[in-house]
Amino acid sequence: MFKSFYSKLSLAGAVAALAAFAATPALAQEVPEHGVFILNSVLFLMAGFLVMFMACGFCMLEAGLVRAKNTTMQLTKNMALFSTAAIGYYLIGYNLMYPLGDWSIEGVLSALFPAVAVMEAVGVAPEAADDIGYASTASDYFFQLMFCAATASIVSGTLAERIKLWPFLLFTLILTAFIYPLQASWKWGGGFLDEMGFLDFAGSTVVHSVGGWAALAGALVLGARAGKYKEDGSVVPMPGANLPLATLGTFILWLGWFGFNGGSQLAMGTVSDVADVSRIFANTNAAAAGGSLAAAVLTQIFYKKVDLTMVLNGALAGLVSITAEPLTPSLGVATLIGGVGGLIVVFAVPMLDKMKIDDVVGAIPVHLIAGIWGTLAVPLTNSDANFGTQIISIAIVGAFTFVISWVVWTVINLVLGIRVSEEEEIEGLDRAELGMESYPDFTKQV
Repeated sequence: MFKSFYSKLSLAGAVAALAAFAATPALAQEVPEHGVFILNSVLFLMAGFLVMFMACGFCMLEAGLVRAKNTTMQLTKNMALFSTAAIGYYLIGYNLMYPLGDWSIEGVLSALFPAVAVMEAVGVAPEAADDIGYASTASDYFFQLMFCAATASIVSGTLAERIKLWPFLLFTLILTAFIYPLQASWKWGGGFLDEMGFLDFAGSTVVHSVGGWAALAGALVLGARAGKYKEDGSVVPMPGANLPLATLGTFILWLGWFGFNGGSQLAMGTVSDVADVSRIFANTNAAAAGGSLAAAVLTQIFYKKVDLTMVLNGALAGLVSITAEPLTPSLGVATLIGGVGGLIVVFAVPMLDKMKIDDVVGAIPVHLIAGIWGTLAVPLTNSDANFGTQIISIAIVGAFTFVISWVVWTVINLVLGIRVSEEEEIEGLDRAELGMESYPDFTKQV
């Protein structure tokens, strides 16, 4: 009893002392010397590992939405594409996106090989922060790499169940080392789109639509899965094997998006910056909720039953939609912007099937079409944006990414072949390509 009394007394004293310490003039300052540099770097690192966790989300979502016989292939592709993106962005992409020196063609193209990505020296002195800038180079590199890898993850799901592993990874290398960084430099590297006044806060166009355009080009070159579309135009359902896994992946992506959008504030060293990051978190969450519920309601109306896969993709479409401008909307408007993204998914998925474009996980509606919508929605809440500039920028990025991706896919297909044989596709890529199954206990033993 006395121990409990004295413990409470000690705790109360500690709280009082802490409150008094916090009220001292030294802590009344906004941040200490070099505090802005430290806090900004911490934001990049924390947001970066949240975005990295989105790689797990993409992996689980895809593994749940493919058929059981192709699960191991999706897991392998996601591990390999992340690693491929890390190497490609390190060697070429980072410096192509953020040129270290003069532009070879000002605002359009930097030198391809100025140097590999650089970091500060070990044990850098505090006063060096004044020369380095507003955050450590390594933290910025780490954060931006995660965005690059996320772009490649978008492509993986669309082309599932019929593409070969190594040709896919070759395209991933080209996408992450050249295609993504080059167009991203036009906005985030101080290029001509940025000078035009194009606004894309965290990448509805720069990241998500780019992944969607690359996936669309790949789907057109690759073709649909065997048996997906009948001659009479009807669609054969090919449901995923593990909806709990797909749902887990969606929640992981939802979580990672707080880093994706919140980290794109690029600063956490002032009261204003922290308040803005908090606002971005809240709006990001509201948009995901709006997209999810909009998809649920619309599928109930259309199909008389709620479609879980549409609900999952509705949440993701809501997140993509708010990514272009997660700061300026109110909570209500953010919910509506995300809700439109959810509606887009429900309409776009059957539209693609009518066009016989086989998108296994629905990445094109989620990342491409909702990404376009989110970018167009920016002027609704941000007076610095205008529709004309947004439309022109969407068209430039879309045309560049689609045409280059289509050419690259076509060349790889001619040289290596990108599609497995029909027999291997029927058998499943786990056995045919990898000789390893994710669910061996559920298959007939020979």
